[in-house]
Amino acid sequence: MTITVGQKAPAFSLPDQDGNQISLENFRGQNLVLYFYPKDDTPGCTKQAQGFRDLNSEFETRNTVVIGVSPDGAESHNDFICKYELPFILLCDEDKVVLADYEAWGERVRFGKRSMGVIRSAVLIDGEGIVRNHWSKIADAGAHPQEVLNSLSDE
Repeated sequence: MTITVGQKAPAFSLPDQDGNQISLENFRGQNLVLYFYPKDDTPGCTKQAQGFRDLNSEFETRNTVVIGVSPDGAESHNDFICKYELPFILLCDEDKVVLADYEAWGERVRFGKRSMGVIRSAVLIDGEGIVRNHWSKIADAGAHPQEVLNSLSDE
């Protein structure tokens, strides 16, 4: 599946850190930022999560919900949320189905080695389920949350 700005976002349903099934339909009428990251409690992923945490109230004033998605399980997500006081949902995609649907799973090159893994990326979806922005490869995890917030101001 290809993520295309102006087209419908792929439907999804995944368990969150508490085992609740969360789907795209839960966010009708709200903007949704789905950000895909490799692993809980690693340096880049922590910077990105803290950035979204620190800007969360600004996202909320723009009717926008932030959700992180990684292949980690519920226990890891709960530990990550508690350690960094994250105010948003983290979804468990252990089978990497949604990651693949959103072009966030594929071949990566790190330190000259090729391997399959999570491609740090994000999608902004409007309240009608339409993709409004797609960051297909995020280079600076720490700066990314502000970039997403700025894109909401541009609309």
